[in-house]
Amino acid sequence: MRPIQLLAFFLFLVLQSHAQKISFYAYDLRTEYKYNPVGIDAARPRFSWKISHTERSVMQVAYEIRVTSPKTSWASGKMNTGQSHLLTYAGPALEPLTPYKWQVRVWDNKGNQSSWSEPASFETGMMQMSWKAKWIEPEKSFSAKESLAPVYTRKMFKLQKKIKSARLMATARGLYRFYLNGKPVTDQLFTPGWTSYNNRLQYQVYDVTTLLAQGENTAGAILAEGWYRGTLGWGDNRNLYGKKLGLLAFLHIVYNDGSTADIGTDETWKGTDKGPIRFAGIYDGEVYDAGMEMNNWSNASFNDAAWWNVSLSDKTEQKLITQEGEAVRSIEEIKPVKVFRTPKGELVADMGQNMVGWIRIRVKAPKGSVIKIHHAEVLDKDGNFYTENLRAAKQLLQYTTAGKGEEIYEPHFTFMGFRYVMLEGFPNQPIPDDLTGVVIHSDMRSAGSIETSHAGLNQLQHNIQWGQKGNFLDVPTDCPQRDERLGWTGDAQAFIRTASFNYDIASFFTKLLKDVAADQHADGGVPFVVPDVLRGNGVSAGWGDVALIAPMTIFHCYGDSMLLATQYPSMKKYVDYMHHRSGESMIWKGGSVFGDWLYYHPGEFDHTTADGHTDRDLISTAFFAYSTSLLAKAAVILGKKDDESYYNALFQRIKKVYQQEYVSASGRVYSGSQTSYVLSLMFDLLPEQVRQQSAAYLVQDIKARGNHLSTGFLGTPYLCHVLSRFGYDSVAYDLLLQETYPSWLYPVKMGATTIWERWDGLRPDKSFQDKGMNSFNHYAYGAIGEWMYRRMAGIDNDPSQPGFKHFMLAPVPSPRIDSINAVYESPFGKIHSTWRKQAGGYSYGFRIPPNSTATVVLPILTGQQIFMDGQPLSPSKYSLEGGAIRMELGSGQYSFTTRQ
Repeated sequence: MRPIQLLAFFLFLVLQSHAQKISFYAYDLRTEYKYNPVGIDAARPRFSWKISHTERSVMQVAYEIRVTSPKTSWASGKMNTGQSHLLTYAGPALEPLTPYKWQVRVWDNKGNQSSWSEPASFETGMMQMSWKAKWIEPEKSFSAKESLAPVYTRKMFKLQKKIKSARLMATARGLYRFYLNGKPVTDQLFTPGWTSYNNRLQYQVYDVTTLLAQGENTAGAILAEGWYRGTLGWGDNRNLYGKKLGLLAFLHIVYNDGSTADIGTDETWKGTDKGPIRFAGIYDGEVYDAGMEMNNWSNASFNDAAWWNVSLSDKTEQKLITQEGEAVRSIEEIKPVKVFRTPKGELVADMGQNMVGWIRIRVKAPKGSVIKIHHAEVLDKDGNFYTENLRAAKQLLQYTTAGKGEEIYEPHFTFMGFRYVMLEGFPNQPIPDDLTGVVIHSDMRSAGSIETSHAGLNQLQHNIQWGQKGNFLDVPTDCPQRDERLGWTGDAQAFIRTASFNYDIASFFTKLLKDVAADQHADGGVPFVVPDVLRGNGVSAGWGDVALIAPMTIFHCYGDSMLLATQYPSMKKYVDYMHHRSGESMIWKGGSVFGDWLYYHPGEFDHTTADGHTDRDLISTAFFAYSTSLLAKAAVILGKKDDESYYNALFQRIKKVYQQEYVSASGRVYSGSQTSYVLSLMFDLLPEQVRQQSAAYLVQDIKARGNHLSTGFLGTPYLCHVLSRFGYDSVAYDLLLQETYPSWLYPVKMGATTIWERWDGLRPDKSFQDKGMNSFNHYAYGAIGEWMYRRMAGIDNDPSQPGFKHFMLAPVPSPRIDSINAVYESPFGKIHSTWRKQAGGYSYGFRIPPNSTATVVLPILTGQQIFMDGQPLSPSKYSLEGGAIRMELGSGQYSFTTRQ
């Protein structure tokens, strides 16, 4: 060979060897945030993927998507862009009830092209297709004042040919469980979910191909009151959405020869209320009589001669939407850690964890034995079962045995919040295998975790996550145990950023925000709770602002500009509402119903006065200003220049009046409470020249309280962020690590396994706070988790590049903590941030996922050296700003060490 040929051959071998060493592919394919969803109605669904690559500083420079269905195919062609998250389908119009598969391949900035990814799938829902079914009402009678037993309904039908595929579309007024030939069609719970029922009712789509066969088949469903007709809130608050339960469902069957058949709900279905579930309520539990079980009731062999014919509903107008949020499921199971007798002689099992769900029992007893299972969060100071904080909620399961050997029971249409269960009528001392705690919540994918060398902080993080799991049950509820369990908007906005670190909440909040818009008042006000079951209860600052805070948070965390655009009219409507209520004075008088809810005050508590109280008009005006500034930023993102100009000017007007009304020349803020300073500083409402002094006043108050906070639901989420922003990280750590109340670690020291509603729900002498409002599973104060991720671990988004396309890695260690290991699953992949204290400095470890970049900021003391991957770091690689080094890094894993 000639020399030039030898050189070319050698280069070819080198390139081949290099290519063989590179692992480069797209993975984690999602459609509208979900994995292989069945039943989406988006005309132009959005695709997302992540990239795996073995080299550093990898960026996607192009992609190609291909989509196929049984009838069509489409390819995007090579698209020269680095975007890999929420890319919109641009092919032919999608057909209803049609399965699609899609793949992607990508090109990197190093000249490599990946293979086609493993295929992902999605399946369309009804879209604009008409329902081949009628609303049926299976109940024979109705009571406006009392709950009725859940109703069973069924239909036999014959399929003439061999089946290729079958889909079931179902929804209900009430809750439903659907069966085909004796088998449940899904593991989803509490379907169709809780929405603003009068405006939006979800339906589900199920692949039921394997549950049907040629010949005789039977469809059946159980309907219960649920949120639709059952008691919600306080007092006699029933029938909020309607008086009669209803079912709408149909089967779409495709035979092997290509022909189709549809079987829907109609007047030929039959119903009965004589089933074993005698009562089911969200608050009060379930009554089940196994002696009334109807074996094989959803099979063709069952004799339904005694069942009545259902009625057709005259209420047919209802907007049906495909399921938007994550399904509620049974996620995990736990066993009791102890079974014991209390001083009163009560037989109690301790599950070891304040959880949400129910107990599954295994029992063997004579026929007609009645077993009652009571649920509670805590024991009283004497060690006895305590339920006074449940108010009117019974949280009771009652099971009557059939007497046919070993029986297993768990409820169907209720859930409880509890750690302890008290057993009445149990035939023996139960062993652990007799009791199983079934943990349920919306099936969100885990996104983040924090582990430290500090046992108390680890338990705090555990409590925050369990509080989120227990209260994210289709809607973000305030608490899961008492007669409330409502979607309080203030709690949701206070916690959303922490929630986004712990779990992927994009679709969960997409659903909620559309209900916020649906339940928004005609004048623009946003109700206290969504879905709005406390009708006519007004609007409160810090609660209604969920309409602005939540969509902007989702935008920054996930880069979802489509949701922002969808919510923009609602956002604007709420700001205009506040403006109208404030008038030209720009002070929103009377706009805060709840104030800084449950702020800490020693002694008797009245929400309106005394030490720690924040003026309510200050609060409402501060949130008016903040939401106005958020709306102006949303206008910039969406290219609405006129709105940007108008609302920026409005913000400046509010700010000017706020300073005149509430701020002294030296930077003191009216009320003098911690929350008054926190809101003023967080929302940029103070003159630049007094901000540092105002922060000093805040610190003075904290120090005067012995390094304790006094903030409530509105001030607490921002407290440590404000301290860090103005150079008081050590004070923020003082608060975080404080172990006496009020503090985050006080409940931990008292044995908490979730976040409490009150700072002092359980006092040091083990007496309780106000029994009328004392939840021990209430996530709002868990909002400190955001600071732990963003400041302690240093993982923070860059507002200029939403969705963590570019982000910050700027941890702030504390000498009181030896190490931390934090993980966050961003839209582009796993981000790691670790630090560990060592002699003379700290070691740091970071992971930046492919197709993203990060700015790394590390504190460094005078005289310290810094090493990167074991080698001295050249000053040309970083800049030095304010006692910290700053450098830009591409994807990959990195280690840093600082030492003298």
